[in-house]
Amino acid sequence: MRRTALDAYVATKTEIDTMLARLKALSDDHFNVAPDAVTWGDVGTLAHYAELLKRITDSAFKEGEYAE
Repeated sequence: MRRTALDAYVATKTEIDTMLARLKALSDDHFNVAPDAVTWGDVGTLAHYAELLKRITDSAFKEGEYAE
């Protein structure tokens, strides 16, 4: 069976939706860090995640370096 562009698109969107759901659940659980146990290492890890997500949102919404 030949795979169509639509098949590939839907499969990739499903993969993204799964990743987003997992990230949302992790965020809801404070990224597995208890508030009274936060360290500067945890701050650095979260900042790294935010930086990576900003690259995605900037690209998707044509902001930052992707602004027209």
